[in-house]
Amino acid sequence: MLKGNKYGIHRVIEPQGVLTQAAKKIDNDMTKRYSNEIICDVISLNIDSASFTQIEEACNKDVEKIGQMILDIVNERGKMQNPVTGSGGMFIGTVSYIGEELDTDIKVGDKIASLVSLSMTPLKIDKIKAIHPEIDRVDIEGQAVLFESALYAKLPEDLPEPLALAALDVAGAPAQTAKLVQSGQSVLVLGGAGKSGMLVCYEAMKRVGPTGKVVAMDYSKEGVEELKKMGLCHEAFLASAALPVEVLDKALELNDGREYDVSICCVNVNNCEMSAILPVRDGGCVYFFSMATSFTKAALGAEGVGKDIDMIIGNGYTKGHDKITLQEIRENPAIREVFEKKYV
Repeated sequence: MLKGNKYGIHRVIEPQGVLTQAAKKIDNDMTKRYSNEIICDVISLNIDSASFTQIEEACNKDVEKIGQMILDIVNERGKMQNPVTGSGGMFIGTVSYIGEELDTDIKVGDKIASLVSLSMTPLKIDKIKAIHPEIDRVDIEGQAVLFESALYAKLPEDLPEPLALAALDVAGAPAQTAKLVQSGQSVLVLGGAGKSGMLVCYEAMKRVGPTGKVVAMDYSKEGVEELKKMGLCHEAFLASAALPVEVLDKALELNDGREYDVSICCVNVNNCEMSAILPVRDGGCVYFFSMATSFTKAALGAEGVGKDIDMIIGNGYTKGHDKITLQEIRENPAIREVFEKKYV
């Protein structure tokens, strides 16, 4: 039996010399078995929010067209990587094969959630069983490969699978928040009433302590009211993250005219970079969780307004992010209830 490259380079078809995430096409032939790979029978895909939104808009919300576009992407690329956003998502599935050279705590038959992006994961879809646009989920029959370096989490027994999937899909956001936010700081969360936003707000409230402040923004009146009712922030306001002047004015007003130490963008649409940057003080930090973020707009935008700030782009791996996120669901019955209602 062949041994593959730790990072999956053996699955790259074109162009050669890149990793699977950057590749235009990778090998999704599931009959090939490598001694350091895991193969899973996939149950569901959680498509990245920015990616699903773009696909949905391109297909005019036609479910059949959405399914066909997803099939076309996977058939062409060997993975679920939206060519417009570049992002993917994650999957849950049942382990069907474990390479003999792997030392792992899982076994064949275990249900796991991938913690690496579908944009780099070999995926084969045999059939799309159902599409759930309201929660960005696609139920399928198919298989996926996890490389030796890949991250995954065994699904917890005390949480329903769809609930665990919904939480793990955004695990990077609250875990990064736990690292970034310190006691006494002021924190601005854009898109606070969304899936990642709620978890970020909850984690930020824990971290700032009694002397800090968390302010959340959402584009819907219902979202703002929900955040206040659940006690996930000190203040919340209604605005569009695509209108940075409006966000700046309202955000500063709710922070006694002072700029923020940290802002976190959980909005899944384009052109929200400056709404996250403008309210932050020099020396502060902006965390762009959304895959709709433009590196160019963020870098040049901050330069253009003279902001000397640290910017973290993306929702990548943070040590222990699966455990932090699942524990938040267990700790907060209100968030769990909302997740079960909206995303399960």
